[in-house]
Amino acid sequence: MSNLFFVAIAPGLALALALYLTDRYDREPLELLVKIFVLGAASVIPTLFVENILSRANIFTGLLSAAYTAFIVAGLTEEYFKRIVVVKFALFHKDFNEKLDGIVYCAFSALGFATVENIMYVVFRFSTNPHIGVMRGVLSVPAHMLFGITMGYYLSLAKYSETEKSSYKYYRRSWYVPAIFHGIFNFILMSQIYWLMFIFIPFVFVMWIINLRKLREYTLLSRDDFLLRKKLK
Repeated sequence: MSNLFFVAIAPGLALALALYLTDRYDREPLELLVKIFVLGAASVIPTLFVENILSRANIFTGLLSAAYTAFIVAGLTEEYFKRIVVVKFALFHKDFNEKLDGIVYCAFSALGFATVENIMYVVFRFSTNPHIGVMRGVLSVPAHMLFGITMGYYLSLAKYSETEKSSYKYYRRSWYVPAIFHGIFNFILMSQIYWLMFIFIPFVFVMWIINLRKLREYTLLSRDDFLLRKKLK
C-alpha cells in the first residue's frame, strides 16, 4: 500500500517542484503555493458531488454518452472547480503580480486535484493493476498540469486586459478552453474506437508543444521584468 501511495503522489509533486523551479525570477511564496495545491486537492470533493449528479442525468448512449461524460461531467466540472480555487484565493492576492503567476497557480491547483484523483485510482480503485500508476503518471497527471497551464494563461490575460470586454472574454476562455482539451483527452480514451488511439499520442504531443510555448512566453516576460527592475535599482 505504501508503495502504491508513493507511485500515486510522486508525479504531481515532481511536476509541482519543476514548476516552482521554473518560476525563478519572481518566485511565488511557498506558503501560498502549498495552500493552492491543498485546496486544489480538496476541490475533488465538490467535483465528485456535481459529477455524480450530472452522471445521473446522462440520458445518452454510445458515443454521445462518452462525449457527455468526457466534456460535461469531467471537462467542464473539473476545470471549473480547479479554477475557482485560484480565483478565490490567488487571483487578487498581492503576490499575483505578473502573467506567469496565473500559470503557476492554476497548475498547482490542477496538480493538487490530479494527485488526489491519482490516489483514488492507483491506491484504491486499481490497486491490483501495477500498470495503472505508470500510465497515469505519464499521461493523466501531466495532462491536468497542461490543462492548468492553459487555464492560467487565459486567466492572466483576463487579469491584465485593458478593457472589461476583453477581460471577460479571456476569463471565459480560462474555463472552456482547458475543458475542451480535457474533454478531447477523455473522449478519445473512453470512446474505445481503435483508430482514435492513433490521434491520441499526436494530440498529447501538440498539447505539450502549445502549453510549453505559453509557459516559455510568460517566463520570458517574467525575466524581462526582473531585469528591468534590477536595471532601475
